[in-house]
Amino acid sequence: MRVLITRPEEDATELVAELAARGIDGTLSPLLTIEFIDEPALDLAGVQALLMTSANGVRAFARNTPDRGLPVLAVGDATARAAEAAGFADVASAAGDVDDLAALAAERLDPAAGVLLHPAGSKVAGDLAGMLARLGFDYRRSVLYAARTATELPESARAGIAAGEFDGVLIYSPRTGAIFKRLVQAAGLDAALATVRAYCLSANVAAAVAELPWAGIETAARPEQTALLALFGET
Repeated sequence: MRVLITRPEEDATELVAELAARGIDGTLSPLLTIEFIDEPALDLAGVQALLMTSANGVRAFARNTPDRGLPVLAVGDATARAAEAAGFADVASAAGDVDDLAALAAERLDPAAGVLLHPAGSKVAGDLAGMLARLGFDYRRSVLYAARTATELPESARAGIAAGEFDGVLIYSPRTGAIFKRLVQAAGLDAALATVRAYCLSANVAAAVAELPWAGIETAARPEQTALLALFGET
């Protein structure tokens, strides 16, 4: 089995290895390129915890400051592992999406204890700020990276789709799904997806690519890489 991986290269190393362990050949074809923003070291005075919604947020924070003393609430297990690898000792995973992350903050943190700092990209999914505000938290987002969008389908994806080489496409975010849809349509490759299945991290991701003529759409039981990989069976 051969699948196309649309994730940024920084996030795909572990995924390629996990797929290979299942006998699946993963071809990397990123639709987003991560560019870190050089900013002065963050002022962490009054911050009670960090909110991490991606491994790139962890990497961006780690580039910005050596501080690893604050608790981290991570949106999911992969982000939590990235935080632990970066040297954070106090890490909790919401094992879900931003709704689950807000719920975890409400469960573990006190709105009166200080600011919740969200090291993030220039674009974010969901309304984490609004949810936390309604819970009484002081939320602050620091933009430390940007995800640049591909302007055309990468050659590895274009040629492989045209030749019918892929059995599936892995899509991790609604934004990536929308980009994939637009670029496939621009390349005139819609019909070539008739024998390809979409493997989507969540229902929102699936909705972003639902109009394409897939052979089928598979959706992870929860928005976590382990759940997405479970669609391919156990190793």
